[in-house]
Amino acid sequence: MKVGFIGLGIMGTPMALQLLNKGHQLTVHTRRQVPEAITAAGGVRAANAAAVAKEAEVIITMLPDTPDVEAVLFGEHGVAEGLKGHAGERKVVIDMSSISPMATKAFAQRINALGADYVDAPVSGGEVGAKAGTLTIMCGGDAAVFQRVKPLLECMGKNITLVGGNGDGQTTKVANQIIVALNIAAVGEALVFASKAGADPAKVREALMGGFASSRILEVHGERMIKRTFNPGFRIQLHQKDLGLALQGARELGVALPQTANAAQLMQACAAHGLGELDHSALVQALEIMAGHPVAKG
Repeated sequence: MKVGFIGLGIMGTPMALQLLNKGHQLTVHTRRQVPEAITAAGGVRAANAAAVAKEAEVIITMLPDTPDVEAVLFGEHGVAEGLKGHAGERKVVIDMSSISPMATKAFAQRINALGADYVDAPVSGGEVGAKAGTLTIMCGGDAAVFQRVKPLLECMGKNITLVGGNGDGQTTKVANQIIVALNIAAVGEALVFASKAGADPAKVREALMGGFASSRILEVHGERMIKRTFNPGFRIQLHQKDLGLALQGARELGVALPQTANAAQLMQACAAHGLGELDHSALVQALEIMAGHPVAKG
C-alpha cells in the first residue's frame, strides 16, 4: 500500500521501518531530519503533512501528545488540507499516538466530514516491541475500516484488537498506562525495600520471577532498576502525560483513581529532579530519594 507516516521519533522510526521492510511504499514527514535508516530503506520525505496525505492511501501519525496530533491533522499544511478534494477510494487516517479519548472522537468526526475514515490505534510495547514488530495495538473505529488496515497494523504488532468505536482504542491505552505505572511503582517499592533491608536486589528479583509476583514489569524494568539502565524506551514525561489523561478522564467521569494519582506524583517528583527524559522505570529514583537509598549503585 501507499502509506504516509508522520512522526519519526523513538517509536515512529522502527514502526515505519517495519512497514518499509514488508514492502509498503512510504512517504514520511517529521519535525526533525528524517533518519538515514528510513531513506536507506526507501522512505521518501514530504515537505509537510498535507503532501503526505495527498500521496498516501493510509496516513499514520505517531506523535507525543494531543496538541501535536491536532496541529498535524488540522493546522497549516496539515493532513486535512491534503484530504480535501480527494475523489477516489476513501483514505484512512490512523493515529497511533497516545492522546485524549475525547479529543480523538472530535478528530474522527472532523476527518469523516472530509470524506476520509479514522482509526485510533495507540500501542504498547515500547521501543523493544517497535523494533521487533510485536507491539500490542488497541484500536477504535469502524469494523470494515479496521479490517482494511489490519494488514498494515500486523506489520508493526502481534496483539491487535478492535475494542470499539473511535476513542475506545485511546481509552484502552489509558487503562494500559494506569496498570503499567502502578506495576512500575510496586516493583520499585519492593526492590528499594529489599535493598535497604540488606538483601541482594538481583537475587530478590530472581526469586520473585518464579512466584505470583512475576510480571513483565518485574522482568524488564526490575532489571533496569538494578542495572541502572534508564536510557529511554518510553520516557517519564510521556508516561506522566498519559497519567494526566487518566486523571482528567477520571474527573470527567466522577471516578476516583487514588493509586494512579500517587504514581503520577512519583513521576512528577522525577521530573522535578530533572529525570523526565529517562525511561519510566526510573520512577524508582523518586522512591530512592525518599528512602535515602538506591536499589543498586550505578
